[in-house]
Amino acid sequence: MGFQIRGVTVPSMLYGTAWKELATEALVVDALDAGFRGIDTANQRKHYNEEGVGRAVAAKLREGIVRRDELFLQTKFTHRDGQDHRLPYDPAAPIRTQVEQSFQSSLEHFGVDVLDSLILHGPSQRDGLGAEDLEVWRAMEGIAQSGRVKLLGVSNVTANQVQELVGIAAVPVSFVQNRCYAERGWDRAVRAVCNEAQIVYQGFSLLTANRQVLASPKVIAIAVRHGVMPAQIVFRFAQQVGMLPLTGTKDPVHMREDLAVEQFSLDADELAALDASGGR
Repeated sequence: MGFQIRGVTVPSMLYGTAWKELATEALVVDALDAGFRGIDTANQRKHYNEEGVGRAVAAKLREGIVRRDELFLQTKFTHRDGQDHRLPYDPAAPIRTQVEQSFQSSLEHFGVDVLDSLILHGPSQRDGLGAEDLEVWRAMEGIAQSGRVKLLGVSNVTANQVQELVGIAAVPVSFVQNRCYAERGWDRAVRAVCNEAQIVYQGFSLLTANRQVLASPKVIAIAVRHGVMPAQIVFRFAQQVGMLPLTGTKDPVHMREDLAVEQFSLDADELAALDASGGR
């Protein structure tokens, strides 16, 4: 299942490829074989192996396991401070050139002419948006206007930063991707801004950031009631409250379980219990 945003079909769950290093290619092959049709990566060698992602996607396209029009491919531009020495751009170049070089490198990694989503991989400062962030966004808008990417977004942001970006964006902000903590109300403030601006909220670390939720007797009881695992309850909760969840599991069994969460629904009481599970 999936949904449409500005004419682009987006799957209801994405496979996240961070922190997988040399296992990346094999794991993305497993994810595509399991049925994932949305892949999230970044041109940031410090935490991602985008070349490995691209090799896996290319192999499955060649085999006919998937078609390009079935795939949602998302990458990110990462500021210099978020990179290590393995840069996808010339650090001495103007910021707009860096964005262009990084994106062109991503296209080459995937062996495609168009990607579905490009995300600014976090602003350059904690509060508000800096001048460099605005330059990056304008460069990203230029790529979108050229037809080489369909949708734009931003990650690792506060509610105020989302509001500021929405206010200056010439190309609409389609996605916000944040680490999502139950103890912070499942990022309620950012999600509220997203809802108001018709932005899709992508939640990552839904399991690793919320181990106390998975171990909660209430959540375990809900899982038993539905005959599923606690992780599946968290992912289904995320979907039902309007999030687009990411999973980064390395286990093919868990991959299939994660994709199966739309086979059941949580009722209002169960959703309320999950919503309150972080203690706020």
